[in-house]
Amino acid sequence: MWLWVMGFIVEMVSVCGAGLSCGLQARFVSESLYKEGDVIIGGLFPVHVEAPEPYHAFTQIKHISRCQGVNLRSYRWLKTMIFTVEEINRDPVLLPNITLGYLVADTCLAEGTTLSAALALVTGQEGTVSGAECSGAPMVPVIIGDARSSASIVVADTLGVFDIPMVSYFASCACLSDSRRFHSFLRTVPSDAFQAKAMARLLHLLDWTWVGVVAGDDEYGKSGVQLLLKELENTQICVDYLEFIPKSHSQSRIRRTVERIQSSTARVVVTFAIAPDIGVLLKEVVVQNVTNRQWIATEAWSTSILFFDPASSSLLAGTIGFAMRRADIQGLGAFLAQLSPAKQPNEPFVKDVWKELFGCSLAQDWQPSSKTPKCTGSENVEKHGRIYTDVSQLRVTYNVYKAVYAIANAIHNMMACQPGRGPFENGECPDVTQINPRQLLHYLNAVNFTTPVGELVYFEGNREPSASYDIMNWHVDESGAVNFVQVGQFDAAKGPGQELNINLEKVVWGGGWADKVPVSVCSASCLPGTRKAAQKGKPVCCFDCLSCAAGEVSNMTDSTECVRCPERFWSNIERTRCIPKVVEFLSLQDTMGIVLTVLSVTGATLTTTVLAAFFHYRDTPLVRANNSELSFLLLVSLTLCFLCALVFIGRPAPWNCMLRHTVFGVSFVICIACVLSKTVVVLVAFQATLPGSNLMQYFGPIQQRAGIFLCTLVQVVICLLWLLLAPPLPTENAGGELGARVILQCTVGSVVGFVLVLGYIGLLAVVCFLLAFFARKLPDNFNEAKFITFSMLIFCAVWIAFVPAYVSSPGKYTVAVEIFAILASSYGLLLCIFTPKCYIILLKPEKNTKKNMMGRVISVVQYVLN
Repeated sequence: MWLWVMGFIVEMVSVCGAGLSCGLQARFVSESLYKEGDVIIGGLFPVHVEAPEPYHAFTQIKHISRCQGVNLRSYRWLKTMIFTVEEINRDPVLLPNITLGYLVADTCLAEGTTLSAALALVTGQEGTVSGAECSGAPMVPVIIGDARSSASIVVADTLGVFDIPMVSYFASCACLSDSRRFHSFLRTVPSDAFQAKAMARLLHLLDWTWVGVVAGDDEYGKSGVQLLLKELENTQICVDYLEFIPKSHSQSRIRRTVERIQSSTARVVVTFAIAPDIGVLLKEVVVQNVTNRQWIATEAWSTSILFFDPASSSLLAGTIGFAMRRADIQGLGAFLAQLSPAKQPNEPFVKDVWKELFGCSLAQDWQPSSKTPKCTGSENVEKHGRIYTDVSQLRVTYNVYKAVYAIANAIHNMMACQPGRGPFENGECPDVTQINPRQLLHYLNAVNFTTPVGELVYFEGNREPSASYDIMNWHVDESGAVNFVQVGQFDAAKGPGQELNINLEKVVWGGGWADKVPVSVCSASCLPGTRKAAQKGKPVCCFDCLSCAAGEVSNMTDSTECVRCPERFWSNIERTRCIPKVVEFLSLQDTMGIVLTVLSVTGATLTTTVLAAFFHYRDTPLVRANNSELSFLLLVSLTLCFLCALVFIGRPAPWNCMLRHTVFGVSFVICIACVLSKTVVVLVAFQATLPGSNLMQYFGPIQQRAGIFLCTLVQVVICLLWLLLAPPLPTENAGGELGARVILQCTVGSVVGFVLVLGYIGLLAVVCFLLAFFARKLPDNFNEAKFITFSMLIFCAVWIAFVPAYVSSPGKYTVAVEIFAILASSYGLLLCIFTPKCYIILLKPEKNTKKNMMGRVISVVQYVLN
């Protein structure tokens, strides 16, 4: 590029002296079209897409190779400029008494040839002028162009030194908005900053959080990608890969790029490249058969298929792109159809365009060895003009149209200036007959007009229009023809949140999804009840979904954290909401509570029944021989033991917490004291049958009552001290799965008191067991020692097993274990002691006689003496 700048500096300095001639250095000048006028407007268009090899700027060259590859779309832009100039010249109001001319050149889609063409426009046509006649073709005060951002940067940097204005119709790089560097650059196309913002909004709207980006290796691509990445910074959208298409179109690099697209899990491919670069990429996409991708196009190729292989049409079905505003320009279609080699014999582009349109060579260029057929020159352009005569998608074309009208209106405003009231020093007005580029630039910046199409055109502070894009969707029919269907719009003027509007029902999706929005995510969304956990070494869009911990919830999709539930609340199973904790205690509504209640009532009922039977048969020998008073007291205490279990069932309260262990402890002490008393009586009665024994006088009814009273009194004192010093009270504890439930239970208050109550009962039970064990060999029909031994064995076994079960049982099961121990030991006493007696009383009354009882006394004595 610097060679072109140096060449320009040399050319701008004419060396004239005695005997010397001054002239423009010989250099390549692209083919151009010229029409004379009062004001000449320059134009730069990439009619050809392949530039010749660079040459040394200071070497005289006689033969320069021509540019190759015609771009029919660009040629339509060039013709549109000519059409607009002629339309303005026919307007008697806009520029009266002034005729516009033009000088348009081919840039060949390269920075070097673009700069060369621009220099030719502002300095004059190629040639050498001798002596004092250092003059050339008319100088142009303004240039319309260029199409490419990178080329526009080169030209604007160079011509900006001389304040020569440029009005671009397609250079959208945001870097060109730099007013300090490119103060003489204007454009009728919005900046890519808005296009990048529109792309980010689209990706966010469609929940595409995992995308790939492919860009051209030029200013347009690099700047666009930077803007897009900046827009994505504060979103949850990540870029899996960023690939650049080399300008050399290296096949190996293109192949690697397509392989990266194929291997990626990102289903959406965002592009920021011009059409020729995308065309090369898509050829390799066809070769590798990359079918499952949704393509996002920029305005550079969203409505153009010129460079695309027909085989790629099916792969591009469903492409979504941003396109500039479309307009209908009256008369343009007919003007384009007038193209004819016969009518424009001197136009340098006609031959190449004709060959591109019809695939043939004109007669003067045709040779027998040529591979193409011969043209007649009368082929129907309107019918076979393809993209050249297609005026259904006039977007960039319309930008060219607006650029010419902007210049015409600026000149119109210059003509309307009143002497003494001009915008320049001392109120000076511009000279319209010899337009100064700097003065024209001033009026261009202030232009404000309405085009014949009806659009208001003006340049904002950054010398570019307000951003507005049509959102296009590629619909491909069965024949492979592409139809561009508008499905939405992006209008930056509508403000944040309102800019993007898209009708999803009209969209045909790419990547084989057809009528369903493609899914392009690195990780599927985390459902409510889970949270996102970033994967190490990967972008934030790649994450694992972890279930919320117990007691924490998340009620939104893709939550980054779980929220702990308030006190007395807990998470539900799905971890999506907090629910009140279940208040848990052993109640009559629980199955377990019902079963224990039934067992308790049944035991009390059986005991009462036995008591009633004993009372009814109180005068029989069996009842009298078994100490009826102790039996009645034992049965009453057993009834209390059974019923005290009911106090443990229900919602804990201060009164029942204190009553539970008190009633339990006292009832069981009375019960064990009665059994102990009966055991002692049996042993004493056995000893009293020996000659000389007088023990029975010390174990009469009064002594038995006193013994039971004293045993009970000790337990009563322990219970009173317990209740006074540290009574059991209700409390709440977290239980269940890490605290999912509130467990209401009674604390023991004093562990010492609880241990003393149980220990005292255990002590009496052990003493009773030992005494009964010693008396187990007495005759069966005389004493109860054997049955008391069994009952105490069951009692002790139950309460020994109770201790570990009580400690390890959670929640309400702690209470259930204690109730079970009470009921089991009570049933053991009732069944072991009273079942044999009830059997004789109720089923074998013939054995319930005094004779039978007295006979057994004699046998006891005989047994002892032997």
